[in-house]
Amino acid sequence: MTDMAISSGGFPWVTLVVFLPLLGVMAILLAKEAQARWVALGASCLVLVVSLPLWAMFDVATPAMQFVDRQQWFTSPSIHYAVGIDGISLPLVLLTTFLTPLCVLVSWTAIETRVREFMISLLVMETATIGVFVSLDFVLFYIFWETMLIPMYLLIGVWGGPNRIYAAIKFFLYTLSGSVLLLVAILVLYFQGGQTFDILALSHAEYTSSVQHWLFWAFFIAFAVKVPMFPFHTWLPDAHVEAPTAGSVILASVLLKMGTYGFLRFSLPMLPDATATFTSLMMALSVIAIIYGAYMALAQSDLKKLIAYSSVSHMGFVTLGIFAFNAQGIEGAILQMINHGITTGGLFLCVGIIYERTHSRQIDDNAGLASPMPCYATFLVIFALSSVGLPGMNSFVGEFLVLIGVFVWDKLTATLAALGIILAAAYILWMLQRVVYGVPASHMAPKLYDMNWREVGMLAPLVVFVFWIGLYPKPVLDVMHASVEHLIQQDARSVTVSTQEALAVLKATSTVSPAHASGDLP
Repeated sequence: MTDMAISSGGFPWVTLVVFLPLLGVMAILLAKEAQARWVALGASCLVLVVSLPLWAMFDVATPAMQFVDRQQWFTSPSIHYAVGIDGISLPLVLLTTFLTPLCVLVSWTAIETRVREFMISLLVMETATIGVFVSLDFVLFYIFWETMLIPMYLLIGVWGGPNRIYAAIKFFLYTLSGSVLLLVAILVLYFQGGQTFDILALSHAEYTSSVQHWLFWAFFIAFAVKVPMFPFHTWLPDAHVEAPTAGSVILASVLLKMGTYGFLRFSLPMLPDATATFTSLMMALSVIAIIYGAYMALAQSDLKKLIAYSSVSHMGFVTLGIFAFNAQGIEGAILQMINHGITTGGLFLCVGIIYERTHSRQIDDNAGLASPMPCYATFLVIFALSSVGLPGMNSFVGEFLVLIGVFVWDKLTATLAALGIILAAAYILWMLQRVVYGVPASHMAPKLYDMNWREVGMLAPLVVFVFWIGLYPKPVLDVMHASVEHLIQQDARSVTVSTQEALAVLKATSTVSPAHASGDLP
């Protein structure tokens, strides 16, 4: 382990958070079928409670990995069980533990068959996703990365819609194809980086330009499929439409972030030369995703498919900020990863709530909800306006930081990306006009009744975060700032002379303005 790591101090906090859901799985296996929901809810809430001390005890002043737990796993080759968190991974871990109880709640009455197996899949998914974000050994990372495929495949293929088998197989094949290249890249890093799987050590190793270029494309395909970036996005709408509501929430809010996390954790620090060489291409693909996803969302009549294409557009802002190579862009990208999880998760929960009543996701079948369902309409409007990026809400802060970072990199790129916000306003407001206002369809009117306390309890915490991050983002930005600064400085030290000119903007933007340092918006 490198010197950029701080021990957990004897108590394995991160390990407990990772594997506690599996204890919930064991409890579900021992419980009766009728108790599976309560056991899953209790286990997921316990994981959330146990994860909160990580935030409270986290030292925002250091970029080092914290709460590190490291044990020898295999001696030849040297493989370790090594986990830890920094300012980049901590928000994603907490996002996962926060959303899992909501996924249990939204499935309370929606899932009627094989409830025990469904709840087990959710908890196994939670362990796998948290494991990806905290792994400090490449073998451990890859195990968690691949483990995630199994429960997600089951969620879509067993509890999904009419075309669930097609969507599940498509999701599996796309992701597995990227995973094969990821495995090849890991093996190349092992032999080129001193025969170690230590992620921190490999981040400080030096690689030739040709090796970096080949590794970059292997990583790119693996992570771009997961984001998904254009043109690897075609599996996402099918998966979202067919997945149960909980599957859509986990998929959009957490699993997509595994791809962008991979760019931040591996591509940027390990392959600085290649990343700088292909930055223009990455920015172009991100802008295409922003505009293409927004235009496709405009054409949708299915609520779930509209939100799915909006995810392609919004994740384009995340990759845009990552490859801007400056503090504002990267911090905005990380914040937007969190914001997208909150806002899109809320939108998918809203779709699930109305689908339980009307059994239709078509916009025309779910029109005129303001009168019979005023509470529901209020929540839907809040999440929709947050998705647009209305000032005072969470998405505005993330997109604003991303656009500042991209504007420093290239003004034309920032201008084109800003068109995505205009298009987002178009498809979101048009959707609200049809769903919230108007007259309910005659055959649907008897089915429309407002939200119960369980449904309000699902959405209310998300609304709190929408306005908290929108009005006071300083605590979240403070957590990630030291790690982002270290990432940028690491790139600046590692990059060769041939790419110094390409990263000249880095020196001008790697420090934060006094306003940002004090917590005010830039």
